[in-house]
Amino acid sequence: MNEQRPDPEALLRAAKREGRGRLKVFLGAAPGVGKTYEMLSDGAVRRENGVDVVVGVVETHGRQETASKVRGFEVVPRHRVPYQGHVLDEMDIDAVLARRPALVLVDELAHTNAPGSRHDKRWQDVEELRDAGIDVYSTLNIQHLESLNDVVASFTRVRVRETLPDKVLDGAEIEVVDIPPDDLIERLREGKVYVPDEATRALGNFFSKSNLSALRELALRFAAQTVDAQMLDYVRAHAMEGTWAGGDRLVAAISEQGGALELVRAAKRLADALRAPWTAVHIETPRSAAFTDVENIQLADALHLAAQLGGQVATVPAESVLEGLKNFTAQARATQLIVGKSIRSRWFELRHGSIVDRLVRETPGLAVHVLPTTPAPVPRGLRLRPPGEWGSLTGYLFSLALTAMVTLIGTAILSSGNITDLGLLYLLPVMFAATRYGLRTGIVTSLACSLAYNFFFLPPTHTLTIEDPRNIITVLMLLGVAIVSSQLAARVRAHALLSQASAAQNSALAGFARQLTGIRTSDELAQVLCAEIGGLLDAHTLLLMPDEDGLSQRWSWPQGAHLETLDLAAARWCFANNRPAGRGSDTLTSSEWLFHPIAAGGTALGVFGLARSDARAPVRADQQPLLLSFLDQAGLALERIELEARMGDLSQARERDRLRHSLLSSVSHDLRTPLTTIMATLAAIDAKEPQQAAQVAAARGEAERLHRFVTNLLEMARIEAGALHGKTQPVALDEAVAEALHGLRPLLAGRPVTTELASDLPMVLVDPNLFHHCLTNLIENAAKYGDPDTPISICAARTGGGLALSVSDRGPGIPQGEEERIFETFARIEGSDRKGGTGLGLAIVKGFATAMGLHVTAANRDDGQGACFTIHFDTAHLKDWPGI
Repeated sequence: MNEQRPDPEALLRAAKREGRGRLKVFLGAAPGVGKTYEMLSDGAVRRENGVDVVVGVVETHGRQETASKVRGFEVVPRHRVPYQGHVLDEMDIDAVLARRPALVLVDELAHTNAPGSRHDKRWQDVEELRDAGIDVYSTLNIQHLESLNDVVASFTRVRVRETLPDKVLDGAEIEVVDIPPDDLIERLREGKVYVPDEATRALGNFFSKSNLSALRELALRFAAQTVDAQMLDYVRAHAMEGTWAGGDRLVAAISEQGGALELVRAAKRLADALRAPWTAVHIETPRSAAFTDVENIQLADALHLAAQLGGQVATVPAESVLEGLKNFTAQARATQLIVGKSIRSRWFELRHGSIVDRLVRETPGLAVHVLPTTPAPVPRGLRLRPPGEWGSLTGYLFSLALTAMVTLIGTAILSSGNITDLGLLYLLPVMFAATRYGLRTGIVTSLACSLAYNFFFLPPTHTLTIEDPRNIITVLMLLGVAIVSSQLAARVRAHALLSQASAAQNSALAGFARQLTGIRTSDELAQVLCAEIGGLLDAHTLLLMPDEDGLSQRWSWPQGAHLETLDLAAARWCFANNRPAGRGSDTLTSSEWLFHPIAAGGTALGVFGLARSDARAPVRADQQPLLLSFLDQAGLALERIELEARMGDLSQARERDRLRHSLLSSVSHDLRTPLTTIMATLAAIDAKEPQQAAQVAAARGEAERLHRFVTNLLEMARIEAGALHGKTQPVALDEAVAEALHGLRPLLAGRPVTTELASDLPMVLVDPNLFHHCLTNLIENAAKYGDPDTPISICAARTGGGLALSVSDRGPGIPQGEEERIFETFARIEGSDRKGGTGLGLAIVKGFATAMGLHVTAANRDDGQGACFTIHFDTAHLKDWPGI
């Protein structure tokens, strides 16, 4: 079998990247180093090579050289998001997905989107673009990385609020944009980074030479570590041999003996000096089952300290420490190994050899550091070796009894004739004792068998004297074969025990996964999870889930667990930060409980707690991977349960919408025919008397109002059915406004209307019919809710990003916080003087405007005396606009 085979984990990561867009990040130490300029330059080269490149969002910050680079690129119009009376421009991710370029340039990866956007962070927009197969170029400053946030704040005294998880850059191509600190400070003084006032403040605070030098080092080091990780991933996926030591990688071998804590601290110091990643590994051999309580505590403390100091922790099962270390260092592509030289007896080294010497001989290319260790003091009252390590008394008695039985059988066989190979019978108890009870019992049994064979079957019998020299060789050969057989049988037993332990963990995980498939509620999940992990780790467990009051306890094992105030604080912190808290973690360690988040998709869905009644840590470091595997499966199951509940609610909502759409369509169609007849009849009536004429006019007005209501029902049904297929053509705003006012003459009779339309306004590219409905509904809304005898104002003017058409009234205005909800279907604003209505007019305006690619907003007038509704046209919807 070829031991050098592709790493399944590396292959899985490569498979996940298949079909996704690539991400290239231009990384800088600070603002002003030229990241955006370099991104645009690289994008221009790709565009000249025939690649379809567009600009999703680029922030020039007033820098002329950067703005000049944007020219020549196709720029996707930004999405305008209203927020607290202002309109913020964000990247229009839907427009980019609809345009579907090969490459999109997205500046400032760590940017926080405006409230109301689809995603909270811009890097989440980038992830959606990559999922759609679109390549992305982006920029990032090193201080925005979550893992370096505390480090940067420690020397800059500035806490960066906009951060992104390090996992976003997994597999990304990193290009460092770097300039010396002196050159960056000079650019700042010249006003090429900030305006003069801001530049002066920055020079006195963030942009000091010491800060820039430290940030520059962080950026270069992060880029080097990222490249090293990507190189290792490729090497493992393609089963390439060698350490590929582009950078140092350390492994510290941790044992159960005293001095392990010193070894961990030395490994941390060496890793910091070399700026290298490091791993603390414990090789689990058959001897691990015989560790004392003291040894287990020492091992757990050492692994826990390694995790706290930032190293990775691993526990690897192997037949021997030597083989385990050789395999692990080869898989980790380690360049340096740190081991402790324990004080062993000569007899131990004669039997097992010196592990250090064999490591040096058998691992070429690996630097081995040997640190002398001193045994830790053993507490009084604790034995260094448990009685079971030397074998059980039952095993010895049973093996001796089996030896006696073989002797009786041999005596019976010998009485029937002289059989020379009788000594081979004694291999049976030796094999049985070594396989069942271990090596020591097997060796003792082999000695007993040799003495029994000599005493009962070699002349002179019933003495330990051997007359024939040939029989001496026979006895020695029997003893040698018995000892070798014992060792082989004991090795087989050790392999079986290791396989049994591994199979038990895999069986527990598989059984837990099978149970999860049948779980339909979070309460069932809580019960199963607490019972499984509590029984497996011999600990008290509980599960907390969020509700209206915060976190509530869903289940505990055993029942009756109670959390103190400090424990609840640790649980809340764990849920809010999606990181472990409590005893054995780095946060709120005074709590008796260790809390782990149950997460899916990077979001915490619950909190799992563990505690022990004794003084030990809730989870040993070697048990941590098993616990995390259980929690990962529980997170996926909990996410599935929530998604199933949401799908049920969504199905009900869809059914309600379908019924409502059918009702709207049916009612509106059934009313339209008689309304048309009524309106035609009223128009044909020639009233002779003034009173009759007034009555007919009033009836016609109400019929026309009912007709508009039915038309709104039909249009809303079209919007919800997605049946809008408008035809865009140039429309003059003055003509569109005049046509809408002409159609509303009966409603506006005697109502003053003022229009302010500039003479140089360009024509707008819209669907004439849909746009007419938008204007009609906005003017009708202003007439309905504006105070009587007050004017309705219609004005249009150019803006920096296009053109805005506003319709305003002199009414009570819109209550604060209702600016978005007022456009919802059947929305009726209560708690104000606004009159009741069907709530369809503004919903139709919103639906038609969205169908034409326009944006409509609602706000109160600047003077606070009425409401103002505005339709925004960007440059793409204007004809004969300069530059179009």
